[in-house]
Amino acid sequence: MIPVIDLQQGCVVHAIRGERESYRRLRLPTGTEAEAGAVAPIVQVLLARSRSAVLYVADLDAIQGGAVQIDVIARLLESWPALTLWLDAGFADRSAAQAAQAPLGALAARCRPVFGSESLATPAALAELADDPQAILSLDSRAGRPLDLAGCWRQPALWPATVIVMTLDRVGSAEGPDLTALAEARAQAGPSARDRCWVGAGGVRRPADLARAGAAGADAWLVATALHADAFDEKGGSG
Repeated sequence: MIPVIDLQQGCVVHAIRGERESYRRLRLPTGTEAEAGAVAPIVQVLLARSRSAVLYVADLDAIQGGAVQIDVIARLLESWPALTLWLDAGFADRSAAQAAQAPLGALAARCRPVFGSESLATPAALAELADDPQAILSLDSRAGRPLDLAGCWRQPALWPATVIVMTLDRVGSAEGPDLTALAEARAQAGPSARDRCWVGAGGVRRPADLARAGAAGADAWLVATALHADAFDEKGGSG
């Protein structure tokens, strides 16, 4: 299980079905609404509940064409020295990711770029990722249709070693993981599927969902809403 935070204007917001214009600030464990900049206490709770050494960060400002919230990213990396960040910031190609990471200096070694198929600009940009061990490809879809400017879904030979299957309309839905999309992506990969790390996203409600996802071939799953709701307690386990 990989915990997720969605950043918007310096705040952690609750992502629901990819409808970004309606996202609202999360509430702190005390029940109060988080103020701008109150990222650390939310991350602390998520890491404790998930017992993960990886945090997925979706920078919604950058994904929608704004600047990467690099100060927030740097503070997270500095605060948790053992943490690796997976950063989705709307990267159009590898050079855009490198430019975003450059201000991090040595911290960039613990910040892996996520390239969403909704953001990758061209087939050439996808081809750059094939042999990059740090690159993560997110195969994004909504309502059963790929969000795919560069034709990523149709070119499995160019997929890097880590692939996320992101069903946006399952995010925050509490409708269960989209195992059909995972199976379709693995089928697209053919024999090379066994050589990749497969990560799903969206819909997980409880530990049993993670068990189903693992049986379907997922190596990990991105989780936000269920962790914020504390659906994974000590007795139930974190999967």
